[in-house]
Amino acid sequence: MKYHSRRSRQAPRRRNWRQLASHSLALAMGMVMTLGSLRVLPALAAPLDDAMPPAVNAGEAAPIQLAQRSPLPAKSAPTLAAVSTTGHSFVADAVQKIGPAVVRIDTERTITRNLDPIFDDPFFRRFFGDDIAGSMPREELQRGQGSGFVVDSSGVILTNAHVVDKADTVKVTLTDGREFEGKVQGADRLTDLAVIKVNTKGKSLPSAKLGNSGDIQVGDWAIAVGNPLGLNNTVTLGIVSTLSRSSSEVGISDKRLDFIQTDAAINPGNSGGPLVNANGEVIGINTAIRADAMGIGFAIPINKAQEIETQLLRDGKVARPYVGIQMVSLTAKDAKENNDDPNADFIIPEVDGVLVVRVLPNTPAAKAGIRRGDVITQIGGKAVTTAADLQARVEKSGIGNSLKMQLRRRSQNLTITVTTAELENQG
Repeated sequence: MKYHSRRSRQAPRRRNWRQLASHSLALAMGMVMTLGSLRVLPALAAPLDDAMPPAVNAGEAAPIQLAQRSPLPAKSAPTLAAVSTTGHSFVADAVQKIGPAVVRIDTERTITRNLDPIFDDPFFRRFFGDDIAGSMPREELQRGQGSGFVVDSSGVILTNAHVVDKADTVKVTLTDGREFEGKVQGADRLTDLAVIKVNTKGKSLPSAKLGNSGDIQVGDWAIAVGNPLGLNNTVTLGIVSTLSRSSSEVGISDKRLDFIQTDAAINPGNSGGPLVNANGEVIGINTAIRADAMGIGFAIPINKAQEIETQLLRDGKVARPYVGIQMVSLTAKDAKENNDDPNADFIIPEVDGVLVVRVLPNTPAAKAGIRRGDVITQIGGKAVTTAADLQARVEKSGIGNSLKMQLRRRSQNLTITVTTAELENQG
């Protein structure tokens, strides 16, 4: 995102609180946004809400030129030149292990379209007749497609929540051609995870071996497997580019997790498919790509996914605490720049902390008396300097628990107790 200014080149650039807020507003549950646009991988080449047939372009999924890559492998990871006892590369061996557990997910849903108001206009009816509106289609069938993988041989499958969002029917297809009707057991939009269950009629399904995302290191090999652009059983190779990339850094304002960043090619349709290590063990779930960048993809760590899977299978949703503010990380330097700006809307306390940009009505924060413009500096006696940190504190506090917050309001230091509540309608 670019900002244009009428100031001369010699004038120092200053940011007021509105500019800060536009860069990094937070949702009611405490998500901080940053610059950069990101689109969550849709089903097929478009979201389920606007599905369309897959279009394959020559430049969309170019094969990786292995000779051009020079990542540093982990201590135990093989090199590209390594050949296993089977005579194939470690990538081929990894795919042999994970491949049978990767599934294609096809969804359908029927939506009702509202007719254009022109059809009710008397002038329109005078010329075209009263029956034309009745002949217009009111319902539309939308189809979507994504990926997933079997985590339990009894028929439990992990995928992305946006792959199955609002779907009426879910069909699961294995690499061996077997098809099953799937039922969404639960979905969590804030982590973009969903669990599907299929009736195997007593037959075991091939299941993926799960790794430990806590053990991976930057530079480890990363292999993405899925069905991008409708091209089944596609494999791409890269490395783990970085770890614990927060959703605020990624630019996804409505998510609550840290991602694995990889340069393994992830394309529309890869959503929900596994990201595996050199041993064919799942370390993440492919979920998002940056619309403004090449070779940058993101995956949900498998350790986090397993935590969510347990709750979704048991309850169908994930219970989450929230306080109900929109917020942005603040430094004393940023506050001073705002205060020195003659066009600033109001003066911000010049301290490090979390600036409250908005208090949502009828929320715990509103009931506790938190106001727009307050700067939260401590929670439970411990300093809080970023919105991500505050969000993590709220997340760990649980539902119905009290949080003692120290904040600066203009020149006053205040202590306010906020009782967390459950965030509704997020599944």
